[in-house]
Amino acid sequence: MNIIDELEWRDAINQQTDADGLRELTEQKSISLYCGVDPTGDSMHIGHLIPFMVLKRFQLAGHRPVILIGGATGTIGDPSGRQTERSLQTLEQIEANVQALTMQMKKLFVTEGDNQIRMVNNYEWTLKINVIEFLRDYGKNFSINTMLAKDVVASRLESGISFTEFSYQILQSIDYLHLYQHEDVQLQIGGSDQWGNITSGLDLIRKKEGNEAKAFGLTIPLMLKADGTKFGKTAGGAVWLDPNKTTPFEFYQFWANTDDRDVVKYLKYFTFLTKEQIDDLAEKVQTEPHKREAQKTLAEEMTRFVHGEEMLEQARRITAALFSGDIKSLTADEIELGFKEMPTFEAAKEPKNIIDWLVDLGIEPSKRQAREDITNGAISLNGERVNDVGLEVSVDQAIGGRFIIIRKGKKKYSLVKIS
Repeated sequence: MNIIDELEWRDAINQQTDADGLRELTEQKSISLYCGVDPTGDSMHIGHLIPFMVLKRFQLAGHRPVILIGGATGTIGDPSGRQTERSLQTLEQIEANVQALTMQMKKLFVTEGDNQIRMVNNYEWTLKINVIEFLRDYGKNFSINTMLAKDVVASRLESGISFTEFSYQILQSIDYLHLYQHEDVQLQIGGSDQWGNITSGLDLIRKKEGNEAKAFGLTIPLMLKADGTKFGKTAGGAVWLDPNKTTPFEFYQFWANTDDRDVVKYLKYFTFLTKEQIDDLAEKVQTEPHKREAQKTLAEEMTRFVHGEEMLEQARRITAALFSGDIKSLTADEIELGFKEMPTFEAAKEPKNIIDWLVDLGIEPSKRQAREDITNGAISLNGERVNDVGLEVSVDQAIGGRFIIIRKGKKKYSLVKIS
């Protein structure tokens, strides 16, 4: 299957500058292509992954990807999708973000001994351009009328846009020209909001290299959930690739909880499963939705890809323990990861009667209610039902000497840290 055919089957193409020309080019030879990300933070979130998964698919099809980290463009900030000016970060913070994103990209996309994926930083060539060169060699090739007509700029005219952010598309165009000239790059890919920046780059290439220059642009559709909300956001915020921001267990759970209406789309976008495998899972969504096999597969594929096999196994263990109630099978570190977002209380090491302990912590509103819940078997401690109202709770019962998990009813968990 040609790479363009595969992307079309996966519904991963929004716009192309020359669909027939790109198809013909990719069938004739192996091409170089690039996608970029600005270092506005020290980690990508799952929304950032979408175009880079397409980049990886090109690599698997025999093409040569280039990943661009925007050390220069990141100092300005892309106005795409924004109605207000960005707060500029310090150069030191941007450099720290560049290093963090570079390591993250290498972990995800560059395997040992793999020379196919190249990584570049646009700060390296942008730094060499002085203001006179910028205005004469590049600015002269851009029409203000055309720039104003770009969606990303037009949408900001009423609220206002600085010359700094207005010039962003010129810098990104310089990137494409540089990579075309020095890295043999003939295709830029990006999100749907990058269409204006991509076409500006193509215009610059043709003005500098001639109208016969073979360069192309391709964008990926905006990802929305079935309910119309933006993909990748949860009640707790973005789903990050950095395990210190979103734990592997939370990452696994995000994908495992995917709506039936979205799961096949996500399998196509984010996994490298074959058409036959995805079609089989799509059928099971219709015939056996209660088994949630498609969601489990999606969660496993994505957690393995981003965090590795060991962290996937850990996420599975935590998930299985929470489902079965076998809390004692978990380590203290796994407890900390799995119960990170649950109500948390702190208790002293000294032994205390369970009724007083539950009330003092605030897990139970009164001694009467605590006694009633224990008598009715509604309280579990580390997965074991408590029936004795005279039970003494102590540090000896804490998993790893650090945590006690209280379950009230069927699903209400509380994490108690022993201080």
